Amino acid sequence: MAATSAKEMILSEARQIAQAHGYNGMNFRELADRVGIKPASIYHHFASKADLGAAVAKRYWEDAVANLDAINAEEDDAEASLRRYPEVFRRSLESDNRLCLGSFMSAEHDDLPESVMKEVQMFTDVNVAWLSRMLVLAGIVGSDDAAETRARAIFASIAGAQLMARSRSDITLFDTLVGAYRGTGLLPL
Repeated sequence: MAATSAKEMILSEARQIAQAHGYNGMNFRELADRVGIKPASIYHHFASKADLGAAVAKRYWEDAVANLDAINAEEDDAEASLRRYPEVFRRSLESDNRLCLGSFMSAEHDDLPESVMKEVQMFTDVNVAWLSRMLVLAGIVGSDDAAETRARAIFASIAGAQLMARSRSDITLFDTLVGAYRGTGLLPL
């Protein structure tokens, strides 16, 4: 197994574990078993659990940016992109009822090393920035301040819907809540 391949496998499996069990649930022995390496081999790629956690969280927000950019590329206008925003969070639920890594790790705030928390906060920041930009481009809000406030409300609402759906292992609850957000005007119809 090539070093790059091993590192990518470690990141991928660590992400799956973190989405199911959080940062504190990332256990090097379990991770090594899933990747098929010795636990000590993880340290060849990541000097500490904090380094691994920061790398996982960074990759997660980078993937989020790519997903949001893909939505923009596939849609004709900002309002259509906004309508598709919840699907980014729905995918985690579709993947073995996983929770958004950013949400899970944010809940562990008091226990996270600073380097991990920085990357977790970046996930929120890139989502809020994208939502703000789409809200302005769609003409839904007129100012950057109003866009950011509404973007934060949308982000929190979608993350909350995901949390409620996961706690009940019921993806239809997520869809129902997103429908309610559309009905009240928080999200475009």
